Amino acid sequence: MLVLLALGGNAMTNAEGRARPEDQIAAAEVAMEAVAELVASGADVVITHGNGPQVGNLLVKNELAAAVVPPVPLDWCGAQTQGTLGFVLMNALDAALSRRGITRPCATVVTRTLVDADDPGFARPTKPIGRYVSADEATPMIEHGETWEDRGERGWRRVVASPEPLEVLDAPAAQALLAAGYVVVANGGGGIPTVREADGTLRGVEAVIDKDLGAALLARALDADVLVIATDVPQAVLAFGTPEAEPIGRVTVGQLRAYGERGEFASGSMGPKVDAACRFVEATGRTSVITDLTSIVAAVHGGAGTVVVPT
Repeated sequence: MLVLLALGGNAMTNAEGRARPEDQIAAAEVAMEAVAELVASGADVVITHGNGPQVGNLLVKNELAAAVVPPVPLDWCGAQTQGTLGFVLMNALDAALSRRGITRPCATVVTRTLVDADDPGFARPTKPIGRYVSADEATPMIEHGETWEDRGERGWRRVVASPEPLEVLDAPAAQALLAAGYVVVANGGGGIPTVREADGTLRGVEAVIDKDLGAALLARALDADVLVIATDVPQAVLAFGTPEAEPIGRVTVGQLRAYGERGEFASGSMGPKVDAACRFVEATGRTSVITDLTSIVAAVHGGAGTVVVPT
């Protein structure tokens, strides 16, 4: 069984959301214990992950140094965090596997995701990223070509495009590593947003890709048997945060889409996870699961989490 495991951003920070190096290493160690259990159960595993807090840290460095050195573009930030987080995850997984007496190689693929240069998101960026700053702090970033918006009392915040992911360009490399017996880390942060020029050449672009949609696309490209979207709750929930809250167990993709259409899932949290799970099931006729890290072994066999099935 090939499992594509998408780790939420909480998997790489501490409980308060801090992302110091020591926090990220400790969080990775917890997450990779769960992955090691999955490997020990006999599954082949590809891991993808969020990178929002890590990119956020790089953006702060950009802002603080903008008057001295040019800011690093957002596609570079994505590439850097893929490499750093891949390194941290591999170290943690190696140790977790070793404690179980398992010898299994790991590898990270710095991964590009193709987007359309004419995607509507590029014409009017709307995805807010990074921290709020004063107008004076935003000015040098705007002078470097970035788009910032005045958000009133809270200050100025950068906005970027969030285009639709079309193709994971480096999926064949991940496939080759899987065939050679590796546990693979790939497509972190949804992949580095990349466009293809008229002459066929590729270039990175200033954008962010939804990590869960990127995970669903990679799972399809690798012919995964199940997509597991790991988050910080055991299941998706109807009427979340109310006395009528009801966890969702096994559910058809049509029913889950209907719940989404009536506004059950917040756009900034569970909404993208539900959409990604549905996309994978609709495209493949296979199963997707939304659950927490402690439940992933049971989840891949349909015994935990919100299990999304075709019919």
